[in-house]
Amino acid sequence: MANPFAGEVNLTVDGQARVLKLTLGVLAELEDELGEDSLVALVERFEGNRFSARDVLALVAAGLRGGGSDMARADVARAEIDGGPMAAARAAALLLARAFTVPGAA
Repeated sequence: MANPFAGEVNLTVDGQARVLKLTLGVLAELEDELGEDSLVALVERFEGNRFSARDVLALVAAGLRGGGSDMARADVARAEIDGGPMAAARAAALLLARAFTVPGAA
């Protein structure tokens, strides 16, 4: 079960409940992978509903790695995600929100 105060998100991948989390290491990898100078640009894309399937895939794969999974990005691309692409996009957006929100802050 995911702990939202630790920035964690639940997602069922290939029939297995997984916990996703964006650690500092995977956030740095995301910047490089997505060609961004900062993650603020990625957050802004999600806030403005201008994100791509590539963004969602990268975030879900990174979140899985940060949550302790050894699934490669190619495996994630072929995986069955309960709820489909919309559930993956919601999980990706929630991962970003939880990574950059201070628990208890108003």
